[in-house]
Amino acid sequence: MRQNFSGSSAVKRNLVILHLTVLVWGFTGILGALISISATHLVWYRVLIAFITLFIYFKTTKTSFKVNSETFIKLFFTGAIVGAHWILFFQSIKSSTVSVALVCLSSLTLFTAILEPLLKKQRISKLEILTGFLIICGIFLIFRFESQYSFGIICGLLSALCASLFSIINSKQVKNRPAPIISFYELIGAWVWVSIFMLFTEGFDSGMRLSMADLGYLLILGTICTSIAYVAGVEVMKELSAFRVALITNLEPVYGIILAWLFFGKREQMTPGFYAGAVIVLTSIFVFPLIKHQIQKRRLKKNLPVV
Repeated sequence: MRQNFSGSSAVKRNLVILHLTVLVWGFTGILGALISISATHLVWYRVLIAFITLFIYFKTTKTSFKVNSETFIKLFFTGAIVGAHWILFFQSIKSSTVSVALVCLSSLTLFTAILEPLLKKQRISKLEILTGFLIICGIFLIFRFESQYSFGIICGLLSALCASLFSIINSKQVKNRPAPIISFYELIGAWVWVSIFMLFTEGFDSGMRLSMADLGYLLILGTICTSIAYVAGVEVMKELSAFRVALITNLEPVYGIILAWLFFGKREQMTPGFYAGAVIVLTSIFVFPLIKHQIQKRRLKKNLPVV
């Protein structure tokens, strides 16, 4: 009985940690709107702070983070996709609103449902096709009723595409090495690639100067919202199932939109068409894993292969 109680207590504790972690991820959008520098400069500082924080974490915990040259190259180039994802995400926020950017980012479920089977040469399930269709309908409504944010919506969708790509790549990498190590080298890669991008675009000019407020927000973004939240998100997987983690992670845009209302009030008020589209998108990504989980359970009971 004592073991069961202890196990139940650990699960509850990790559920609370996971919800707080997802809430912190939702807060990322708020910080993106509050920081005054450009999206590219913001990401440059973010990844710099994040990988330095992870380096300190490895040294403090005496964790080895050595990888072979082949793995380093793979993670380094994946960092280019990670950097592009964050630049596009924060540009979406600055060109529209936090709510628009977060709902568009939610479409990564759609891109993953399409890209993962194609890259792994698997059949796309009917459930994934239906979910994708509903997400497209929701995004179409948002486009139609929030046309003034077209550029921000496009950036948000491209950000989701990049997030889907590096998530699929990392799903293979995480089988061979710890997630913090993957994140560390991808962040280094992202910082280098963003630096190269800046040389040909905005450059390292006066636009990188930080106010005290910007510096404070960036420190929170790079440490709490990136490094610490990432490590916490990985740790809870020791006690929680991948299904439960995925389900709760889907609450990120919901938490983010609520936080945006609290912080920015009328600035985040949208048309009824936006909320109709957002409800369709968010309901689709939340219900999708529930239905898929039930289908897999039934197939297992019938001794059929899980798809």
